Parts: sequence; structure tokens; C-alpha cells
Amino acid sequence: MKIRMERIGKTQRAAACLYLLVAGLIGLIVNPPASAQTPLQDSVPIVSNVGQGEWEYYFIDVYDWNAKAGWGVRSLNAGNADIYVRLGSLPDLNNWDYRSNTNKKAERILAHESSAPPLESGRYYVGIYGKSAVRYGVGAKRFTEASSKTGMGSIPYSGGTTFRVWAPNATKVYVAGDFNGWSQATSPLVSEGNGNWSVDFRNATINQQYKYVIWNGSSQLWKNDARAQQVTASNGNTVIADPRFDWTDDLYSTPAWNDLVIYEMHVGTFNDTYGGLPGDFDNVILKLDYLQDLGINAIEVMPVNEFPGDFSWGYNMSHPFAIESVYGGSQAYKRFVNAAHVRGIAILQDVVFNHYGPTDLDLWQYDGWHQNFMGGIFFYNDERASTPWGDTRPDYGRSEVRQYIRDNSLFWLEDYHADGLRVDGTSWIRSVYGGGSYELPDGWSLMQWINNEVDARQGWKFIVAEDMQNNAWMTKTTGAGGAGFDSQWSAQFVHPIRSNIITSVDSNRNMWEVRDAISQRYNSDAFERIIFTESHDEVANGKMRVPEEIWPGNSGSWYSRKRSTLGAALVMTSPGVPMIFQGQEILENGYFADNDPIDWSKLNTYSGIHTLYSDLIKLRRNWYDNTRGLRGQNLNVHHVNDTDKVIAFHRWDTGGNGDDVIVILNMSNKTYPEYIIGFPSGGTWQVRFNSDSSIYSGDYGNYGSSSVNAVSGQWDGMPYNGALSIGPYSAMILSKD
Repeated sequence: MKIRMERIGKTQRAAACLYLLVAGLIGLIVNPPASAQTPLQDSVPIVSNVGQGEWEYYFIDVYDWNAKAGWGVRSLNAGNADIYVRLGSLPDLNNWDYRSNTNKKAERILAHESSAPPLESGRYYVGIYGKSAVRYGVGAKRFTEASSKTGMGSIPYSGGTTFRVWAPNATKVYVAGDFNGWSQATSPLVSEGNGNWSVDFRNATINQQYKYVIWNGSSQLWKNDARAQQVTASNGNTVIADPRFDWTDDLYSTPAWNDLVIYEMHVGTFNDTYGGLPGDFDNVILKLDYLQDLGINAIEVMPVNEFPGDFSWGYNMSHPFAIESVYGGSQAYKRFVNAAHVRGIAILQDVVFNHYGPTDLDLWQYDGWHQNFMGGIFFYNDERASTPWGDTRPDYGRSEVRQYIRDNSLFWLEDYHADGLRVDGTSWIRSVYGGGSYELPDGWSLMQWINNEVDARQGWKFIVAEDMQNNAWMTKTTGAGGAGFDSQWSAQFVHPIRSNIITSVDSNRNMWEVRDAISQRYNSDAFERIIFTESHDEVANGKMRVPEEIWPGNSGSWYSRKRSTLGAALVMTSPGVPMIFQGQEILENGYFADNDPIDWSKLNTYSGIHTLYSDLIKLRRNWYDNTRGLRGQNLNVHHVNDTDKVIAFHRWDTGGNGDDVIVILNMSNKTYPEYIIGFPSGGTWQVRFNSDSSIYSGDYGNYGSSSVNAVSGQWDGMPYNGALSIGPYSAMILSKD
């Protein structure tokens, strides 16, 4: 007998296999007669006799990983037998789950998840009923198949979980977990022929733990899921994560990019106390109202992937898809994002693609294959693997690794509703040595692909590069050959501004450097740069908070307060997307460490400084509809006085009252009672902000004009001019009603 099996589906193939099994019973001699409950084995038929109106019974156990089960009977003489199948108890003519009672010589049943009823796990009893006395053969087969469902990792479905893992060099793969008593050899995955192994596993449920048992020849490896969304610890087990969440952010929309004011945050230290475990997402939620009141509308969250131990900056991730368990895991992260969105606050997630690990890294030699004693399938296995953080640079040229990183990017944006990404150390993605020689074209094309994908799917999401190499190509469009990022951190702002406000000698301040920092932009777009004076990198690694740098050990001094807030004024009024680092607004001192929480008592000690930051942020966002120009593209640094250390510039969008903004900074310890600068139009210009106001500190001089009358007359290349008074180390912001 020949049966054509090409071009038929899995169910048809299973039925064909069962047909062959039953058909093959002809002439088969099997001596033992069937007892009341004789076990059946896969593809091992049994021959017996049954009288007219009588039953003989068999059983076979169907396991959670069996996608299908089939049973068949064939009459071997002139008589006729029917087959009945029932889960958990013996079938009869009135009680059965499946039956075949035609008058054919061969009767067959195939059960699967779409059957009526669907196939379940457990003991199935098979009854052979003699319509007449008959000699018959009975057989059964259980089928374990690759999953037809989509997705990688563990994907829960109604009644079970799909497991799929990429292990191209594995010779066999099993899943072991809470659902099978952690058996290492009973629950196989099936090769899909493309490097992936998969299986649908009934009764594997959310919150159960598991690992893969991967065999490479005679070598056995226990591995966490490379796409684990939840783990018990960095060196623990994978948890089947619950994808469900009751989002309530339907009415939320990401703020316009020119309206963003970013607050960089480290979850573990933002709202915590000394001792014990670090802070978590629920602690952060408690202070979201505070950030909203401050005027913040975007939080850049330092990496929150699972890392070794409980304390970390987050850049040493062990599991790229898993949320740090000590922070609360995936459900807590969703609560945090949702709570932020309800308050109109965007979430920009910091992600790391330039390396993984290097410790507690299950991705390392994942399926046992490697070259040169290096990392195996997820990593380069030559000198391109080398980074400052170990030989753990992903292989950007391998399609499966590219897909892994692309999927991770979209995972944050789509599954977790993040509003954007800050991609860490992109210079280490596009080149082996972090810029300059030995470029990695595959890294460049990977960044282009991800940015194109985001633009096509959710074009309003804000993707930021931390490249720090003054590379305009990072934010050029991919069509022009650029990497396609929306913005990038600006080293050309932070470094000259920090140095010019930190130096203790006024004559050392270089106002031309300040001018260049204010004016610098990429590709003629003000918002292609993120500007700041403090970030996690700038206040650690041998550097400190700006007030501490100004006067080490006396960060609360008049000088530290005055000059650090000059930097804040420049951040909020210069073209760009402004960012502050957590605690900056309350004059946090020292340096950033992952075990040193923000000292929130400083909110009382320096309440005036907090008010100053809030006032600046609200002016930057045009809160009162009289400083629209601070959200615009246009800039004219029209006054640079390097002798007296004064600088002034004009900001505008479309121009006119409520739009044109003049900013003046006195970066010397001098008072100027009548300082003349140019104005774009005549009339009364109101002072919207004066950093020397006593509302910001009782020891400030409260010196400076409340308004300026601009009169006709060329000055600084402007058609009008006006005289104002300004205090020492002070900034003023003016606009017209």
C-alpha cells in the first residue's frame, strides 16, 4: 500500500500515519489477548478477539506536550468492530468522547486541540466493541509537534503555553519546570528546521517556573529562556509571565518633542531609604505627582533589565527581555508606565545593545556552540566581540540576533507602552572601539532597521542615541544614509557648559565657548540634541554633581547654588530637548551611586531651588503662553561680552508678543545696574524669571529689573535696545505680553 504524503498538513500527516499503523495490522501476529485495561504503546499494535456485543478495553496516557493523539481498529476477518475513546473512565455506547462506528474494516480517530471535544492531557481509555464476533487489531499513536502558533519565548494561550527557543546547534531540547516535576527528559521540543525548537504545552500556566535543557551532542546545558520576560533572579529560573494588564492610558498621547522636559531617573535610588533593598516601581509611583507638579513630562529610566544582585546602574543586564525582579518585575513596570501616562508623563526607556552581561549571562554559549572560546550564537566570536565590558558584543550581522534586538526594541514600545528609547553607547554598536576606526557596518544597518521599524509602526515615539561623538549622521534620516535617530545626547553642550560654570575664576570663563554650546545643533534641527549639565555619567565615574564640583564639601554654598542654576537656566532656554538628573532640582550633592538614595530632606532645605527649577521648566514649556519661543527652532546669540562675562540671546518660533524671548546671563560675580542689550522689537518687555530673586533663596540680592523699555536704536544688530539691571551669577528671561 502506498499513500502520497507530500503537500499535506500536519493533521493529514498524522491521520496518514495512523492509517498506515492500522493498515499494517493485516497478518500481524501478537499473542497476548487484551485484558480489561491493557496499555497501548505508540505504534505498537495489539491483535485480539472480541465477541458480539462484548467490550475489550485499553488505555494510553496523553501528555501535556502531545499535540495530537490517534487511535485505530481494523477488523481482520469477516466480523466488524467499532472503537470508542473516553478520557478518565471506560467508554460505553452512551458515554464517550470520540468514536468511530462505521461499517468499514478500518476505523480511525484523530484528536487535537480543535477537536470536539479538544484533546486534553490524561489517561484515555479505548473500548473495542464487537458488532459481531471479530478478530481485530488496535493501535495508538501520540504526536509531539512543533507549534503552529507565533512568537518566541513562552507565550501563554488558553489552556497552556507555547515554548519556542532558538538553539540552532542543539541536537535535542527539552523543557523542565513546575509543570512536569522538573523532569529533564520527558518533555521534548521539536525542531522546526530553522534553528528554532518549539512545542505547545497544555497546563503550563502563568507564574510557573521553567528552564530549557539543551543538548549539544553529549553535552547538557540548563538555560533560561533567552526571551524570558520574568525571572526569579539573574541566576534563577524563568517564569511564564502574565501578558495581561488593565491599561487605562487610552486618552494619553506622547508630548510633542519640542515640549519635552526629561527627568533622568534611577529606580533603585529615586525614592528609597538607606538600608535594605533598593527602591522599586511602586515607590516611584508615589512621587509621580511631585514630578508632574515640577513640570516634568518625560522620564528617562535607566536600564531596568534583570541584573546580578540587587544594586546596579542597570547597564550589566543578564536578561534583555526581563524586568528586574527587585524592582517589582513586569507587572510593576506596567503599573509605573500606566501611572505616568495618566499624569501626562512620557516614559523613555534606556536600553543596552552594545553588550550584554557580562555576568549571570545565560546567552553565553547558549546552545553549546562557540568559536575561539567566545560567546557562541548570540555574540561575535572573534575580535569584534571585545568591548570595555567583556567580550559580549552581540553579532549584529547574524539575522537571528538582529531580529532579537529589533524585537526587544519594539517590545518596550508596544508591549510596555514606552514612549521612546535611549540607546546606550551607540558608538560601540557602530564600531569596535567606540568610534573612529574598525567600523561595524552591520551595527549601523541594525540601528537603521530599528529606527525605520519604529517610524513605520509608531512614528511619534522618540528614539535617542547616546553617541557623544558629535556625529550628525546619527540623527540624519536613513534615506540620507544616517542612522535615523530622532535626537542624541550632546557632548558639545554639557562639557563646555559644565566647565564654564564650575571654574572658580570668573576670568577663566569663556563666553565664546558658551555661545557655541548654545548654538550647536545637528542637521539644522534644534531638537536633534538632548542638553543637560547632569546625567548619570556626568555625576559619577570620578565626577560629581555640579554644586559639589563648584565647591567640594560645600555644595549648599551661595556660589554652588548660583552657578549651578546658571547651568539650569541655559539647559531650559537653549535650543534642544532639556534634561535634568534626579535630585538636581533639590541641589543633591556628592556623586551618583546605585546604593545612595536621593535625600528628599533637601526638598525642604532647598525649597527655593526647587521652585527655581519648576519656574524654569514651566517657562520652557510655555506654561503661561508668553514664552512660546523657547519651544521654537530659532536662535540669535546677539550679545557676547567675554570681558564682563555676559551673554544674551533671542529665541523665537514665529515671532511676536508672547513668542519672542530674550535670555541674558551674567556669569560673573558682579552687579550691573544698567546693562544695555539689543531687542527685536520696541515697547515693554516683562521679566518672567530672575534667578537672583529672594524667592529662590533668602540670601539672594533680589537684584534686577522687573521690566525693560526697549527703544528704537540699533544695538547688537537689533533694531531696538534697552537697559536692565542684573545681579551676580544671574539669569533673566524676558518676553512681551
